Amino acid sequence: MDLSIVIPLFNEDESLPELTAWIEKVMLQNNFSYEIILIDDGSTDNSWQVIEQLRMANPHIKGIKFQRNYGKSAALNEGFKAAQGEVIITMDADMQDSPDEIPELRRMIVEDGFDIVSGWKKKRYDNRLTKNIPSKLFNAAARRSSKIKLHDFNCGLKSYRKKVVKSVEIYGEMHRYIPILAKWAGFRKIGEKVVEHRARKYGVTKFGWERFVNGFLDLGSITFVGKFGKRPMHFFGLWGTLFFFSGFMIFLYLTISKFFFDQTGMTQRPLFFVAILVMIIGSQLFLAGFIGELIARNSPERNNYLIEDKLGIER
Repeated sequence: MDLSIVIPLFNEDESLPELTAWIEKVMLQNNFSYEIILIDDGSTDNSWQVIEQLRMANPHIKGIKFQRNYGKSAALNEGFKAAQGEVIITMDADMQDSPDEIPELRRMIVEDGFDIVSGWKKKRYDNRLTKNIPSKLFNAAARRSSKIKLHDFNCGLKSYRKKVVKSVEIYGEMHRYIPILAKWAGFRKIGEKVVEHRARKYGVTKFGWERFVNGFLDLGSITFVGKFGKRPMHFFGLWGTLFFFSGFMIFLYLTISKFFFDQTGMTQRPLFFVAILVMIIGSQLFLAGFIGELIARNSPERNNYLIEDKLGIER
C-alpha cells in the first residue's frame, strides 16, 4: 500500500464528508493505493455515525472509536499501529490542512529519502495573539533544545516513513514532539515543506491556552528522557555528587576556621546551614539516581534498541 492517511478527530462531523472526498480525489488522480484511518477521540456529536456512512461508500476508509476523549497523542498512536502504508500522512480533520499537499509530501519520503517531512504553515489564519506568538516561542524553544531545524513542530500535516511510526510510542501530549522522538530513535533525516494553511471552515478549535504550558513541560520531559531515560544515574548522580561535595567543602572550611582561627561557633554561622542543606540535596539527588537506575535496569524494555539491518544473522 502506498499511503496511509491518519486523521485524529474530535467533534468534526461537518467536515468529514468533504475532507474524505477531497482525499479520495487526490488519491485517484495520482493512482495511489491507500487507506484513510479516522480515529474518533470520544466525540460527542455524530462523527462516528458519519464515519460509518463514509465506510459504506468507500472501503478505503477505516475507523477507530475511543470510548472517551484521550487526546490527540493517543489517537495518533492507535492510528500508527493500524497503518499499513509504506508512507504515513497525518493531518487534522478541520479542513485547515490541504490534501493537495499529499503527493509532494510522499515524494519527499520516497524519492528524496527523508524519514520525516514536517509541514510549515508559513502563512497562518489563526489569531495572532493567542496562537501565532505563543507558537513561535514554543517552536524556538523546541529548536534550541532538540537541534532540529523545523519552523513548525506542531503542524498536524506530516509524512513519515513506515519504519518511523512503528518505532516510536506517543503518549500524553507528545504528538508535538514526534520529530524529536524519531531523532532519539535514530532517524536523522528530517525535512520540512511549506504547506497551505486554510481558514477554518467548520466548527471551532479544540485547543486552549493550557496547551502551551503543557507543551513546554512536555518538551523538558522528553529532552530529559531522551538523554537519560536508560541511564538516570548519569544525571542525578553527577549533580548529587557535586552538591554533596560542595556542601562538604563548606563544612570543612567552617571546621578549619573553628579550630585553627578561633572563629565564631559553627552552628551560629548561616553558612553552616547552607552546607547542611546542600549536602542533604546532594544525597537526595544521588538516591534518586540510584533508584532510577534500579528501575531502568529491571525494565523489560531496557535493551530495546532500533536495529536497521542484519547480515548473516537469522531473522
